[in-house]
Amino acid sequence: MKWRAGVTLAAAGMLAFAADERSNAIKRIQEAATVFEEINSAPDKGVPQEILEKAQCIGIVPGMKRAGFVVGGNYGKGVVVCRTARGPGWTGPAVIRVEGGSFGLQIGAGETDVVFIVMNQRGMDKLLADKFTVGGDAAAMAGPVGRSASANTDAMMHAEILSYSRARGVFAGITLNGSTLRPDDKENQALYGREVTNREILTGKVKAPDAAQPLYAALKKYTPAKTASR
Repeated sequence: MKWRAGVTLAAAGMLAFAADERSNAIKRIQEAATVFEEINSAPDKGVPQEILEKAQCIGIVPGMKRAGFVVGGNYGKGVVVCRTARGPGWTGPAVIRVEGGSFGLQIGAGETDVVFIVMNQRGMDKLLADKFTVGGDAAAMAGPVGRSASANTDAMMHAEILSYSRARGVFAGITLNGSTLRPDDKENQALYGREVTNREILTGKVKAPDAAQPLYAALKKYTPAKTASR
């Protein structure tokens, strides 16, 4: 009888853990939708329209923790979605972890919202890997700010990833060089109800959860159909 009780308690604990993981993933999606909406709602700020037009994937990391003096350390969780192969929509969100690296010059500790734009198929291929380093495995740079800002420079057109941050109400392009991105397998499993790979999610092979609707609404509002990139 004791072993049965132990098995029951263990099963209950696993179910509770899975429920917590799913709740965390859903909360992360909702926070990502809010961040993307707030950042792009200001007419003279946000990510330039032509960047959003060319975006292959968009990642949002709400409340990323940072600490350091000049050289900082970062840690955060967020979600990323990619354009669907057919049609103007987006794939299901994949939960990711961002670790290490630096925002460049920074003083003190705090939290900041991070948005990164994957600009082309080369960048997306790196994102589909189990782990990659920004600036090492994928060419990255700070993105331009302003809804109508020009992005027609060779650097902008050939960068695989453009990145941004918002801290204390200030939105600016940043570098994420040295940061590693990897999928959060536990939260993805809880969100989709089974073991699922980053590649399956971001290539549209997994049905998106209903919890992603707030994020899709924000994306639809600010991201027009993709245009061809060089």
